[in-house]
Amino acid sequence: MRDAGGQWPRPGTFVPQPGTRKHRVLRFDAQHPGDAVAAQALLAGLPEMVVEAGQPAGNLANTLSLWYELSEYTLDGIASALVKQGFHLDNGWYARFMRAVIASAEETQLRNMYGPQRLIKKSQDIYSKAWDHHLHGDHDDTPPDLRQDK
Repeated sequence: MRDAGGQWPRPGTFVPQPGTRKHRVLRFDAQHPGDAVAAQALLAGLPEMVVEAGQPAGNLANTLSLWYELSEYTLDGIASALVKQGFHLDNGWYARFMRAVIASAEETQLRNMYGPQRLIKKSQDIYSKAWDHHLHGDHDDTPPDLRQDK
């Protein structure tokens, strides 16, 4: 990413984060200026959640920075709960797109965390046993005792 001018990465852009501790930026609709402050007070009461208000100047005036553990919360779950409580999120195409990308990434990570683990060392045995039961192109129906040369 470009470093000149201090503008990259843009504030609030999605940067992949390894591990389960996530930092996300949640944008609120500019038409409802009190939503970010009220949501901050509501979310700050949740366990394992760290919430900071965005900067009052610039494009971060109606944003919240969230830090949470993926095993406890997801951005999609947080956003859905806030909308049900009557908060208005930014519904511009960029904000919706970023929420969808983050939701997909978090869902995939959760599925990989809690899904069954693949046994890598046993996979060769599994394939060879399956191949033993498969009819091969050179299958011979002759009983083994008649196949031997005498």
